Amino acid sequence: MTAATALVLSLGGASAAFAAEPTPNQSAAAAQLCTDLNKLRADATALFGLNPASATKDQVKDAYEDVRDGWESVSESTATWNAAQKDAIKSAADGLKKTWDDLPDDATATDAAGKLKPQAQTLNTAVQSARTGLQCPG
Repeated sequence: MTAATALVLSLGGASAAFAAEPTPNQSAAAAQLCTDLNKLRADATALFGLNPASATKDQVKDAYEDVRDGWESVSESTATWNAAQKDAIKSAADGLKKTWDDLPDDATATDAAGKLKPQAQTLNTAVQSARTGLQCPG
């Protein structure tokens, strides 16, 4: 794992639901955060959806890196976000990062996807909660 990956996933969480577009009365910052949360949700869902029996190691790595990159975007958009929501997502992202870091170098795709799946679900739930708090639609 790269240092950038570690940095991204060492950031924390919030509880949130996801939405496609922000409501018209939200600020541009909140709108961007909703957009970034939607992407993070989609990436976490993709990681969660990997079939441990058929996913390749590259697919698992790519899905993990998409989540890491999505968290970077969310962490840059948090100006209007409350601390509790951010902490919940950070915690979930930290859990995913720790699980990734703890994988042995020789872990099979089946093992990696199986171990990352519960952490991806936790992150997905946290993002869904944040989206709700931001009143993101969808």
